[in-house]
Amino acid sequence: MRHLIILFVLCTGLSACQLSSAGSENKTQVKNSQAAYKELAQQAVIRRTTHGIPHIDAESLEAAGFALGFLQMEDHAHRVTEILLKARGEWAKYYDFSQEQRMDAIDDDAASRLEYNRAVETFVQLEPDTQAFIKGFTAGLNRYIALYPEEFSQWPALDFTVYDVHARNIASPSNNSIRKFLLAYAKERTGETSIDEEASTYEQANTKQAIRSSQQMANLSFNPDDKNIWSRLAARATEPNPDVGSNVWAFAPERTVSGNAILMRNPHLSWDAGYYEAHINVPGQFNFYGDFRVGQAIGIIGGFNQYLGWSTTNNAPDLDEVYSFDADPEKANHYMLDGISVALDRELVDVEYKFGNAVGTQVREFWSSVHGPVILRDEGKIYVMKSAGNGEFRSGEQFFKMMKAQNFEQWKAAMKMRARVSSNLTYADVEGNIYYVWNASMPDRPHGAGNDTQAFHVTRSEQMWQAFIPFEDLPQLKNPKGGYLRNENDTFHFTNLNEVFPPEQFPAFYPEPKLRLRSQHSIELIHNDTKFSLEDVVKLKHSERMLMADRVKPDLLEALEQADPSPEMLQAIALLKQWDNTVAIDSRGAVLFKTWWNRYVSTADSEDVDGTPESVGYSASAEKLFKQVWSPDKPTTTPFGLADLDRAVESFVWALKAAKRKYGHWNLAWGDVHRAVIGDVDLPVAGCTGMLGCYRVIWYNKHDTNKQQLKVRGGDGWVFAVEFGKVPKAYSVLAYGQSSKQGSEHHTDQLLNFTNNEMTDVVYTSEDILNAAIREYRPGIEE
Repeated sequence: MRHLIILFVLCTGLSACQLSSAGSENKTQVKNSQAAYKELAQQAVIRRTTHGIPHIDAESLEAAGFALGFLQMEDHAHRVTEILLKARGEWAKYYDFSQEQRMDAIDDDAASRLEYNRAVETFVQLEPDTQAFIKGFTAGLNRYIALYPEEFSQWPALDFTVYDVHARNIASPSNNSIRKFLLAYAKERTGETSIDEEASTYEQANTKQAIRSSQQMANLSFNPDDKNIWSRLAARATEPNPDVGSNVWAFAPERTVSGNAILMRNPHLSWDAGYYEAHINVPGQFNFYGDFRVGQAIGIIGGFNQYLGWSTTNNAPDLDEVYSFDADPEKANHYMLDGISVALDRELVDVEYKFGNAVGTQVREFWSSVHGPVILRDEGKIYVMKSAGNGEFRSGEQFFKMMKAQNFEQWKAAMKMRARVSSNLTYADVEGNIYYVWNASMPDRPHGAGNDTQAFHVTRSEQMWQAFIPFEDLPQLKNPKGGYLRNENDTFHFTNLNEVFPPEQFPAFYPEPKLRLRSQHSIELIHNDTKFSLEDVVKLKHSERMLMADRVKPDLLEALEQADPSPEMLQAIALLKQWDNTVAIDSRGAVLFKTWWNRYVSTADSEDVDGTPESVGYSASAEKLFKQVWSPDKPTTTPFGLADLDRAVESFVWALKAAKRKYGHWNLAWGDVHRAVIGDVDLPVAGCTGMLGCYRVIWYNKHDTNKQQLKVRGGDGWVFAVEFGKVPKAYSVLAYGQSSKQGSEHHTDQLLNFTNNEMTDVVYTSEDILNAAIREYRPGIEE
């Protein structure tokens, strides 16, 4: 009964929350909700400016959340609904999947319900300000549903609660980490793993070789009938595209023309990642401009207020550890620790699913210990994944505090919450500070790192990690020499070449130094004494060079010229010689070079492959690709040259034929093949993968209608650059627009700017917003 009372209180004034578990509706509740909607709507004004960017002025945090929730439904109703139904664990309830897909969907829903239960448990532990914003956001969602029910006919009686929204902030163990361990365990015992190539497709895997090399969908052949749901979820886990990540720069006043600090953020994720650009002003609280992820009230991974700004870039700290315990031979579902028999926890989760016109129920069983989920039982041992972020629920609250911060000390205090358990954070402020931290809730291990491939067998608690390494001991730089900071998802060591972090300064379980070509491209652009304007930074960000060509094209040309080239090869050699090593829209030579390089990489270990995926990783060792592999002693000039000139020539001969087969010819402008497509808008676009050394990262899939073209699947999408003067001056672009609704005028209206390497002025002050407004209204009030 206590849980029902809590739910009623939280829903009051928010939605027509139906206490289904009580089996009745509360009509007074509905009346209260309508009154609350009206009150919140009167406290907020939305002004949309160029490209439909929303600027919210609100009298309270709850009203600001209400406006944001309503806006997200205006622009992304179906996407928000899908996200939150999945967070609630009800996806299988609404879709009549095939038998195999249904079982997977039920598994997913069951796991989501664990997170949902954690959301119910922890919502009341959030600070009042955070609760108020989430309550308002939820109310905004429901108000839109009430006004436009025809948009939601496939989801009858749709009504969201604060728990649905809060569940998006609950952290769980990584399925990828579990998968990695189980694959290693299987290989150790059987010597092999099996790959189900039909189970799923990796979006960049256009060939079976790419699927095989990625090992994305391994079926655990050592125990194919395992009933452990964590194993099943892990077996289906897919790693992101290798180019998923971000670029960031921060410049101190000494490096800028204006004498103000500058921050540039450039994430490259899938184009359905759900960035939502918005500006919220709540007097006395914050005046923040940034990304509010679709379907999430507070998920701010980049943005700024009048005092400061920050950006995240992905990092990959090892935050998980697998421990094995001896199973108690006398008691089922118990393990031995500290000489005591400890019971495992068992949780049964009911999941509704649709089949035809009917709804059924299945039960999923989860086993866990106080240290984490049970991922395997074998040979008298119980294996548990202990994760640094498991159950963490305050990431939104941390971002909320960062949004409110007015100086570096306040912002860093928010960071020390450590609710955001990973990601590089790069910062700049109006006082001229720039700062970087390799953020990680890093376990303080009493042992080495298992790297998700081995388990540590323990009999006593002290053999496991118990706490995090202190925040101040993490790699971080403030106002470094040379006045710049940068990160492109590589390790922290070379964040600033004037103050390199020596590897021996950190524990052995920290990552080893790495600086890939995209990072080296970045360094070539900014590791100098040049002073930049904000406009210079925007121009630099759109660099179209392909650094890989600089490193290997000389060897390729020399090998081709010595290989008794045919007349066609001589023409192709001439093309590569005159090519400027860029992937600009009108650049000729890049299409052929990319086709050749993909073939050269993919044949390093096998000749019997197609070699044409759009994103080929270095599954082959670097020694088989480069004459000189990357070295931390020469971090910005290696790798270079070709390791196998004969194979390079063979791959080039193949590439000439393949380019004609795939694209119609090998002498084509980059933009003839590479397209940005949204709806009916189809434009040439510059950009390539980071593995080819592009800073403007784009990756592609097959074009929907033209078999001889490719279209953007992900990469640069939302970009901003801001200068911190008396008033922030900024530019931004959101390639795929503010709205995913195809009928919206803001679905495709930024794509031309994006393909032209242009960005739009950000309006920030009240006066500028009023002058630029193309629409003004109160959320949820019928017009």
